[in-house]
Amino acid sequence: MLAEALMALASTGGTALVTAMVTDSWEGIRTKAARLFGRGDKKEAEAALARLEQSRAALTAASGPELERAKMKQEIIWQTRLADLLERDPGAEPELRGLITEIQQAVGSTGDVTQNVTGYDQAQQAVQGHGVQNVTFGDQRGSAT
Repeated sequence: MLAEALMALASTGGTALVTAMVTDSWEGIRTKAARLFGRGDKKEAEAALARLEQSRAALTAASGPELERAKMKQEIIWQTRLADLLERDPGAEPELRGLITEIQQAVGSTGDVTQNVTGYDQAQQAVQGHGVQNVTFGDQRGSAT
C-alpha cells in the first residue's frame, strides 16, 4: 500500500499531466513524462508516450461539459498510473516532483476554482476566486428556499 504522501503526490501529478495536455507546453512535457514512466526502458517509454497521446486526443476531441468529464476521467487514469509507478519504484518520487514543478511553471497557476459550501439557518458564504459560480441555499431537509 502506498503511503498517504505518495498518494497525494500521484494525485497532484495526474492532475498536472492532464492540465498540461491541453496547453502549448505539452510537447516538451510529454517526452519527460514518458521517460518517467519508462524508467530507462525504451519500450515502456514508447508505450507511455502512446497512452499519453491517447489521453490528449480524448481531451482535444471534447468540449463543454463533455470536456470536464473527460478531464476527470483522465485525471483518475493518470493518478492511478502514477500511484502504480511509485509503488513499483519509490525512487521515481524525485523525478515526479521535478516534473510537477516544471508543469506548474509552464502552465501557470491560473485555473478553475471549485467551491462547495453547505450552510443552514443564518449561514453566510464568502466566495474567493473567479469563474462560474452556482449557489443553492436550502434548509436542513434539503429543500431550496
